Amino acid sequence: MTPIISKSDYFTLKNYVMTCPPQMKTKEVGLLMEELERAEVIEDDQISEDIIQINSSFEIEEVKAKKKMNFTLTLPHQANLKDKKLSIFSPLGVALIGFKKGMTIQWNLPGGIKSIKINKVNKLAEVNA
Repeated sequence: MTPIISKSDYFTLKNYVMTCPPQMKTKEVGLLMEELERAEVIEDDQISEDIIQINSSFEIEEVKAKKKMNFTLTLPHQANLKDKKLSIFSPLGVALIGFKKGMTIQWNLPGGIKSIKINKVNKLAEVNA
C-alpha cells in the first residue's frame, strides 16, 4: 500500500524534518521520511477527504484487541495526547498518514506489530501553527 499525500503536507513535513532540532530526529522521523519518499504526492484539491492528512481527525481500531481510539493528526508542536492530538512524529502518526478510511495497516508500534483499521476520517479546517 502506498500512502497518498497532498503537496502541501509533503512540503510541510519535509521542511519540518529538515529544520527540526537534532534531538527530535528519532527513528520515527526517519521512517516518516521513508514514507514521504514512497508516497504518491497529489495536488491538494485532488486529495480525498477520507485520507488521513495533517489536521485530519480519525477513528482507528486495534484489530486484535478491538480497541477504538480517536485522534487528530498534528505537527509535533501541536501534539497533546490529553486532547487526543497525535504527533506526525509518533509511531502511530507515521503509520497512518496517507491512508484512507476502510484500510487496515500493519505497523511496528511500541508493543509489537499491530493491525490498525481506519474506521473514520474527517478533514478539519486549517489550524494555525
